[in-house]
Amino acid sequence: MADGDLRDNPAPRGPREEREAESAASAAGDVEDAQESDAARRRRRAQFLRELHEAKQLRDRVQPRRARAARMRHQMRMRTFRW
Repeated sequence: MADGDLRDNPAPRGPREEREAESAASAAGDVEDAQESDAARRRRRAQFLRELHEAKQLRDRVQPRRARAARMRHQMRMRTFRW
C-alpha cells in the first residue's frame, strides 16, 4: 500500500478482506455492465426490427404481385393449420 492509502484508510486490511472487497466491487461492476449491455442489446434489437419491418413494407410496395402471392400463401397456411 502506498502512503496515501494509509492516510485515506488508517485501518489496514488483511489479504482476505481485500479480496472480498475487490470481489464485491467487481461483482457490482459486472451487474451494471450486464444490465447496460442488456439494455443496449434491446435497443439494437428494436432498431433492427424497425428497419426489418420498414424493408418488408418497401419490398411489398415495389413488388405488389409477389407480396399478394405471399399473402395468399400465408392465408392458405393459416386455413389448413389445425389447433
